[in-house]
Amino acid sequence: MRKRIKRWISGLLAAAFLAAGFPVATQAASFEVDFSTYCEALLLINQDTGITVYEKNADKRLEPASMTKVMTYLVVCDQVEDLENTYTTISQNVITELLGTGSSVSGVIAGEELSIYELLNLMMVPSGNDAALALAEYVGDGDIQKFVDLMNEKAQELGCQDTHFMNPHGLHDEQHYTTARDMAIITQAAMKEPYFMEITNQVYYTLRATNKSSQPRTVYTTNRMINQNADGGQYYYRYCRGIKTGSHDEAGYCVVTTAVREDLGYSYLCVAMHCPEYTESGEYNVHGEMIDSKNLYQWAFNNLSLKTILESGSVVGEVGLEYAWEKDTVQVLASQSFSTILPDSVDASSIVVKTELPETIEAPVKKGTVLGTATLSYAGEELTTVDLVAAETVERSELLYTMDQAKAVLTSQWFLITAAVIGTLFLIYLFLLILYRRKKKKLRRVKGMRRM
Repeated sequence: MRKRIKRWISGLLAAAFLAAGFPVATQAASFEVDFSTYCEALLLINQDTGITVYEKNADKRLEPASMTKVMTYLVVCDQVEDLENTYTTISQNVITELLGTGSSVSGVIAGEELSIYELLNLMMVPSGNDAALALAEYVGDGDIQKFVDLMNEKAQELGCQDTHFMNPHGLHDEQHYTTARDMAIITQAAMKEPYFMEITNQVYYTLRATNKSSQPRTVYTTNRMINQNADGGQYYYRYCRGIKTGSHDEAGYCVVTTAVREDLGYSYLCVAMHCPEYTESGEYNVHGEMIDSKNLYQWAFNNLSLKTILESGSVVGEVGLEYAWEKDTVQVLASQSFSTILPDSVDASSIVVKTELPETIEAPVKKGTVLGTATLSYAGEELTTVDLVAAETVERSELLYTMDQAKAVLTSQWFLITAAVIGTLFLIYLFLLILYRRKKKKLRRVKGMRRM
């Protein structure tokens, strides 16, 4: 139910933005925060607009630990049509492979018959590596590597540039890595899958009695940001929704979460990676990945808001106009509105608008014709480009056009050369004509003298 409500709210917001003509931003300025951070890599995205509002080493390759299971969830959903009514039997290999790793498990039992839906819960809530292996075995027909290949294929399909998986659970491997930016892409894809937000937002999950266990078993989330009772509630954030934690010695502490403020109409996704388990002085490090995430959410909700930078139909400039009667220019308008997330302290006028327009155009001009573009940028980073269109239809004056064409002909180089040649020939002709007449007159005079 929560997932349906969240999707309805997000859909309503998106519809509102689209109706207003707001394009989805793919890039925006990453703003500065006024607090220090623990994590090596961070990324905060406004989900309603797609705008990245904060990033730190977002493209650095790091191990994701159990955040890997977000991709495992995605691949399972791609390959299994009916999650609730598809069953598998836990193999002994699932149990044996994890012996001695000290990794998190959900307590599945060899020979236990569980649905794929139940295994997804056991994988995502308590971060069960055993559940992840069981899912990979089922989808890969007993071949874990076949499942891992599907994970890497899915990463490529989603457009992840710096991601490579070696297993379905996230245990350490030097060739197992992703980035905060790619992790955000993977998570946003998973959020569209059935049950994902419902499962990952659970504080606990109770598995029914099974063929191998006569009593129900309850497992608890590893995500302290949604569990008010964990660690005295120091990491709890009331607006947090899901999604997945991850940790081991090489990866440090990691978490990817979302936060929704329905009262403000905004939602964010945050990826926090590689918070060291110990400080440089050797002291145990608090869960800085959750502190960073919570601080970023609070900062975003308290300091950022959506601001309209350009209204559809607003006058952006004008272009010189030729061949129009008693009209020398035509105004150009923004073809669509554009809004972006900005700090409340920043005025919309801080956005730099650079237009690309011709100096002049020729009539006729039809209203709505694209005449140029306006590029909007903030703090040196390009936000978007908007087409600029003619504000009105302007007909061509045939008289002005004909006069200009005649002038163009009369002042053209070829016309002047031709006229000069004709003029020169005409002068030569006159000169020869005068010579001829003088000669003829002289002959007449000579003939007259002979007759005398």
